[in-house]
Amino acid sequence: MTPAQLSTTIVEALTSLVDAGALTLPDGVPAEVTVERPRQKGHGDYATNVALQLAKKAGTNPRALGELLAERLRAAEGIGAVEVAGPGFLNISVEAGAQGKVAAEVVAAGREYGRTRVLAGQKVNVEFISANPTGPLHLGHTRWAVLGDAIARVLSAAGAEVTREFYINDRGVQMNHFADSIIAAALGEPKPEDGYAGGYIDELAKAVEAASPGIFQLEGEERRAAVRAKGYELQLKEQQEQLESFNTHFDVWFSELSLHESGSVPETLQRLKDLGHVYEEGGALWMRTTDFGDDKDRVLIKSDGELTYFASDTAYYLNKRERGFDNCLYLLGADHHGYVGRLRAMAACVGDDPDQTLDVMIGQLVKIMRDGEELKLSKRAGTIVTLNELADEIGVDALRYSLARYPADSPLVLDVAEITKQSNDNPVYYVQYAHARTCRMIENARDLGMSLPDLTGAEGGFDPSLLAHERDGELLRALAEYPRVVASAAELREPHRVARYLEDTASVFNKWYDTRECRMLPQGDEPVQPVNEARLVLTVATRTVIANGLDLLGVSAPERM
Repeated sequence: MTPAQLSTTIVEALTSLVDAGALTLPDGVPAEVTVERPRQKGHGDYATNVALQLAKKAGTNPRALGELLAERLRAAEGIGAVEVAGPGFLNISVEAGAQGKVAAEVVAAGREYGRTRVLAGQKVNVEFISANPTGPLHLGHTRWAVLGDAIARVLSAAGAEVTREFYINDRGVQMNHFADSIIAAALGEPKPEDGYAGGYIDELAKAVEAASPGIFQLEGEERRAAVRAKGYELQLKEQQEQLESFNTHFDVWFSELSLHESGSVPETLQRLKDLGHVYEEGGALWMRTTDFGDDKDRVLIKSDGELTYFASDTAYYLNKRERGFDNCLYLLGADHHGYVGRLRAMAACVGDDPDQTLDVMIGQLVKIMRDGEELKLSKRAGTIVTLNELADEIGVDALRYSLARYPADSPLVLDVAEITKQSNDNPVYYVQYAHARTCRMIENARDLGMSLPDLTGAEGGFDPSLLAHERDGELLRALAEYPRVVASAAELREPHRVARYLEDTASVFNKWYDTRECRMLPQGDEPVQPVNEARLVLTVATRTVIANGLDLLGVSAPERM
């Protein structure tokens, strides 16, 4: 019995009390009831405070309502015992047979277990990397590559329709500086002022020449334009390959330049004028964002006629909304705190409710330490450590998991030695090893001729009531919690909840594994018994949940370690 199923049972009990006239609820019976796992042993398998929540509306005291509801629940299928505690809490124990069915449900659902429909109907755009196509991706991008991808994964698992989007900053003077830097490297000239340095520029110069022989023999602006276009193409391709190898996929690579070439920006300005939220002052065009809580109005067109980044930002937001996205999620760096207010005000200026259509997450900085020194220098990029170098140094799984297990707004200091060591002190190793252990157990069972029993409830098949040991129950309740963890991770945009859940569940599984009375395999010459088969189902269910959870973090689930 999962928490959701128990919630349904409680709602049905409340409904039956209302129908029988034993209880009056003017606002009606709630659609669902909060059910939690108690912190202390002896307080049952689950607990609920529904009696305290409804007593006043029902015109009675919580304990009296608790006793009334407890009596009805004790007669419900799958309920072993109900105790009314304190001022009206209900501590509920579930029968072993009802709890054990969770294992069969997990195995039957397979990769789909944990996926819900709580966000069904929502179309969400997740923009989680915005970078210039002028160099390799670095440590700052790496955290967003992990968190943005993991957020997209949990949103999808909760039923939302998700698009992952990369915003390419390909408009502006930096693109000319980029081209001039490549040209200088190719011709053996000094780096231009405001140009780019690092070994990657030398590599790009050679790649541009190889792709377009004779390109550097062109003259003036023709050469700059050609080199800019080819360098952009090659550098963007490298960024795309970097992210794919890091297990981060994007559905859309959106060009800032395309906004201007398509006429979206002038159309956006006209819309703002029609809505009455712009004005001219000092020769510049301003958006009146202070009307919606911003600390100051924002310039859209400077007095010299140049468009600001905020004009592009506004056009880009409207472009997303016109593509049908209900919610636009932005993941921004630590230096973008001031953007939250202005983006919310911008959404309000174009007629939206930012509480519904806009989410802005600000991430904190990450430091990677090795031998007591912060990793700062790159052989290839000079003053930044690239994503590829980090992945090579640490490993994709270890780096992804270590970045995913903390909230976005938590500053991080990660030590290379700590997050790569193969010991139970390392969370990613601990969780992956638990998965590998389940795989080894299943393989050993196969070698003994064991196979999964029939899960349909047919006679002679899986008997969930055999999973009656206290450790069986703890593991089953942990597995039953997984769908709720995924749903909350999606609703709160906090994939670290999945990582912490996996660590807790791996701990519960290891305690179960170490319990002599819960051994899955028969000992010595003992024949295979139904209880062995039942615990094989539980082992397969555990493997399924750990693999599903790791997948939501973009981390592999190895079968051997």
